[in-house]
Amino acid sequence: MNITELTLTETLEALKRKDFSEEELNKAYLERAAKLNPKLNIFLEIKKNSCGIPAAIKDAILTKGMKTTAASKILSNFLPPYNATVINKLIEQGISILGKTNCDEFAMGGSGENSAFGSTKNPWNLNKVTGGSSSGSAAAVAADLCAFALGSDTGGSIRQPASLCGVVGLKPTYGRVPRYGLIAMASSLDTIGPITKSVEDAAQVLEWISGSDGYDSNCSDTKFTLQPERLTQGIKGLKIGVPKEYFSEGLDPEVKKVIEDAIKKLEEQGAEIVEVSLPNSKYALAAYYIIVPSEISANMARFDGIRYGSARADFGPEIKRRIMLGTYALSSGYYEEYYAKAAQVRTLVKQDFDKAFANVDVIVGPVSPTTTWNLGEKIDDPLTMYLSDIYTISANLAGIPGLSVPCGFADELPVGLQILGKQWDEETILRVGYAYEQATEWRKEKPKLSF
Repeated sequence: MNITELTLTETLEALKRKDFSEEELNKAYLERAAKLNPKLNIFLEIKKNSCGIPAAIKDAILTKGMKTTAASKILSNFLPPYNATVINKLIEQGISILGKTNCDEFAMGGSGENSAFGSTKNPWNLNKVTGGSSSGSAAAVAADLCAFALGSDTGGSIRQPASLCGVVGLKPTYGRVPRYGLIAMASSLDTIGPITKSVEDAAQVLEWISGSDGYDSNCSDTKFTLQPERLTQGIKGLKIGVPKEYFSEGLDPEVKKVIEDAIKKLEEQGAEIVEVSLPNSKYALAAYYIIVPSEISANMARFDGIRYGSARADFGPEIKRRIMLGTYALSSGYYEEYYAKAAQVRTLVKQDFDKAFANVDVIVGPVSPTTTWNLGEKIDDPLTMYLSDIYTISANLAGIPGLSVPCGFADELPVGLQILGKQWDEETILRVGYAYEQATEWRKEKPKLSF
């Protein structure tokens, strides 16, 4: 048995049966990481002497005594004096940190290429991007370098790399998981969530990390509880909405076919497919790229070269671009014209979802308009890069949960099915994801890493 291929759930069961020890488990993952990391550039730091179930943590989440760089030169030597709440919650469950994963600098990017420490490579094809910003976390799970990983999602940064790397990614409802100890990008949108090898694993990790900590005023006291009998009850009678706006121009025909086949599979499981409309989704991208840079310009002001890190000149080009955009949008004379309008669009996007969810239980569609692309292909064209988030950002603007589940391949590259749910209703999207996963074999597909 190759123990690094086991899901988290299978690992927990095997440890209970004493099939192997935690030491043997960690040794297997460490050996695999030592072998594959030099080519894949997934981990920025690996902890050699951990014991527990090994998890990979996005390097924007604080870990006490272990470097947290946010993949930026500015924080290249930053040792946090405390853990993020989610790290303490995992430690309480017997989880150890195997390593900190590469990401776009300060989580700004959609490809994993904006890291100051080099691009993460996609395990399915080393010449392709992993997606971002949680690039290393998605690649770590795809390459079996950890039992599961944590990422953060501000506009799709868990779901999009999960889709492009062929793994499961869950963005919880905004306020479900405490953000204390996550290096803030856009505070009204940032969400921490799991990237895993199965839907059941995602539900398990969400149970561990959810619930208030007293530090994040936006975090709900209500903890998510994994109830296996509800996860596995099937989807007969559920109404599944398909937004017509997600299947128009811009969606790659091969990806569209894979998604349509996945929707048929859900129908075969007894779900009712209903067309819905999200008319304001066409404005979501523009609104997002005003709101996010505006919050970035406020959040990044702390990096003044005095309290944190080195000089601002060490910021990468994407950080500078977003700070400039945000400062402009918030400046005198432009606030009403840009930021206030974007906030109004955000309300309309949320209302679209509210109307749709009055008639359906979940909404499904693509995660990304294409499969992964070549390294360097979009790096000099920010607008094209931003468009790769077109189907994911609306969920963040509305604060609703979203799940990416592997649903097939286009041109031999992974495609993810996105399942969106009502606020606080992670249970139903996980239930739909689990039913789909069990009815197909995609979860068993692994990248062939022969080096």
